[in-house]
Order: sequence, then structure tokens, then C-alpha cells
Amino acid sequence: MQNQLLKFEASESFTKDADAQDSLKHFRENFYIPKQSNGKDAIYLTGNSLGLQPKTTRAYIEQELKDWETFGVEGHTKAKNPWMPYHEFLTEQMARVVGAKPPETVVMNSLTVNLHLLLVSFYRPTAKRHKIVIEAGAFPSDQYAVASQIKFHGFDVENSLIELKPRESETCLRTEDIEKTIAENGESIALILLGGVNYYTGQAFDMRRIAEIGHKVGAVVGFDLAHAAGNLELYLHDWNVDFAAWCSYKYLNSGPGGVAGCFVHERHSENFDLPRFAGWWGHDKETRFLMNSEFVPIKGAEGWQLSNPPIFQMAALKASLDIFEEAGMRTLREKSKKLTGYLEFLLGEIHDEHISVITPSNPSERGCQLSIRVQNANKDLFKAISRRGVVADWREPDVIRVAPVPLYNSFADVHKFAQILKNCLA
Repeated sequence: MQNQLLKFEASESFTKDADAQDSLKHFRENFYIPKQSNGKDAIYLTGNSLGLQPKTTRAYIEQELKDWETFGVEGHTKAKNPWMPYHEFLTEQMARVVGAKPPETVVMNSLTVNLHLLLVSFYRPTAKRHKIVIEAGAFPSDQYAVASQIKFHGFDVENSLIELKPRESETCLRTEDIEKTIAENGESIALILLGGVNYYTGQAFDMRRIAEIGHKVGAVVGFDLAHAAGNLELYLHDWNVDFAAWCSYKYLNSGPGGVAGCFVHERHSENFDLPRFAGWWGHDKETRFLMNSEFVPIKGAEGWQLSNPPIFQMAALKASLDIFEEAGMRTLREKSKKLTGYLEFLLGEIHDEHISVITPSNPSERGCQLSIRVQNANKDLFKAISRRGVVADWREPDVIRVAPVPLYNSFADVHKFAQILKNCLA
């Protein structure tokens, strides 16, 4: 945005002016917007679940198909983008998205696979220090992963898992309560693993502060950034986070089931005594093809790789990262705050007791997403807005999640959604 919007208005003229001032508005043309049955653009507000397809994705993938057709196996070295080092073509751009140094970042596998690989290395429980801290409403896959790791090490989940819960009658966690829980259990905590942004409430945690608190008591601190990467400005290196993992099919627009990423802080880059599940693509590049039986890990995050890269998935992600590189996370975040702020304002103007927003109002405590709680968990409201061209999602038991994404959503999208919601409530 070129000009600061000082006061929101619920008028179409305000919406038009806001979109006209938007310095990022042209990026919408870089994406395919799904259509309604009447041929008009859908109001797509679910980039927090699956990002839209960049129009360049097809060409990026077709380049690799053409090189496979032309070169066969020799595409590993002769392709326009040689497949052997293909993951390296994404490293610097991805590092900038998450605020890391390139050696701290690698694109590989899927999110929960990466979490397990990182937990193998960083969850090292002892009889005294064996507990893991997560948020009570963490995404189920994180809960399953953590519980299975605890059991794998021979501990009991009931005694080794600390779940952070909001205060009574509140929906989000307070940083001071997180700090208190960590301090009270400090000597027994081995690991803290939180979502950077909670998938259900949309709350963004103070990752810098949590890393600081965790390290103070001697715990390892990691984050699941599925809803944070490409959404928030992240500074993983500067925040001193030990490790992180994220998917790329949400805000990073890599397509369904797209390849994931992970971060390992540089202070761990040469700690080869860390236990790890090894694979040949994490082996030293200079001697990898000598096929020795002894594993020699690469320094940095690459040393956690298992297998050679999935080229088509990485090509799709590269198409999106090139757009992020042009737009810049800081500029995207500035627009996001205004776009989500406008959505919050319009929801407040509806004044209907059947809905409430459970996401924090403080822009620094949220990303794009607002979670709208529906009274009595009545899913009819969600069905009604869907019939009118809104693409959002429902999360049990009672929340509609909407996320205006700054790369391709407009103030007009937000205004139309609010009008549809208001009409459906009426």
C-alpha cells in the first residue's frame, strides 16, 4: 500500500480507493481465481488451507517434463535446471521468506515427516527432563507426532505432555501464561513445540519471546510454521529458534501436498553427534556417489535430507517463490495487516450475536486469518455463504476460517464477503 489508510469505511467507494492505492494489486493477475457457476470470480478466502495456482506453474513443471523427455536420466546434469542440485535453486528464496541463513534452510519431504526427523534429533528425553510443551489446540498431526515420539522413547503421554490452555472464557493463549507454565515446569521440559500461528484461532505466538523463555530453562524450542510461512514476517535465525518445519501448499502456493521445508539453526550445523535418521541425500555431496556405507552428514539443514528432490513439486514451489521474491515479505505483511484489519472492521459493523471473532485484534498477534465463531455451531451459515460464491472453510466444532491473502485478495473481496455474510445472517 502506498498510503496509510487512516479510517476504514464500509462503503464501496472506500473499497475502490483502497484497491486503487494498493501497490501489490497487479499480483492478483499472476494467479488463477476459481470461478462461480455464473462465470464470476469466486471470493476465495481460504489461502490458509490451499493457496491458489500461479499462472506460471504450468510452464515451470512443463520445463522439467520437457527435459525428462529430452534427456532422460541425463537431465540430472543437462536439464535447463539440473535436477541434481534442484533443491538448491529454492534455498535462498525460502530462507528470505522465513528469516534464515541459506545453510539453515532446506526444502524437502512433507511437514509431519520433517517434524519427526527433527524430533529424532532434538527431543532427547532423560528421566529428569522428558516433557514436551504444545498448545492444547495444536493441529492434530502435531499432537499425533508428539505423542508418538513420547511413546517411542518409553514415556507416558499423560506424564510427559504439557498442553497450554487459555484462561477460562478465553480462546487464545497469553504469553505471560506460557512463560509461567514453562518456568514452573522448567527442569522437566525437554522440548517446546508450538504452531507459529494456531490453525484454529489464527493466533500468532510471540516466537522470539517463547524461544528466549524456553532456552532460559534449558529446553529446545521448535515451531510448526504451516500457517506462518508466507503469512508473517519471520526471523528464525535472529529469534534463535532451534528448529522449525512448514508446508508450502497454504500461503506458499505450491499446490496440493506440495513439498515442505525445514530450518535448523546454524549453531547445530556441525553438531554431528545429534541423533538423526539418515538418508543418502543428506550425505556429503563430494563423496555421495562413492557409495560408502558410513554416513557423513552435510553441514547445516541439508544434512537432514533423506532422498533426492521431487522435481515437479519443487518446480511448482519455485514458481510461487519467484513471485514472493518480487513482492517481498515486508510489503506483503503491510498489506495483510490492512486487508485483515478491514475485514475485522466490516465484521464488527454487522453487529450480530450469532457470530464472534476469536482471533486476536492486535495485528502483531495474528496473520491473514480471522476465525469466526458461529453460535450453536450452526453450519447452515457456512453452507449459505458457500452457495453465494464464498470459498472459506469450516473447522469443527464451530468456526468459519477466512483469510484474505495479500498476493491475490483485494479489498473488494473482503467487502463482498462481509455483505454476503451480513445478508445470510439476516
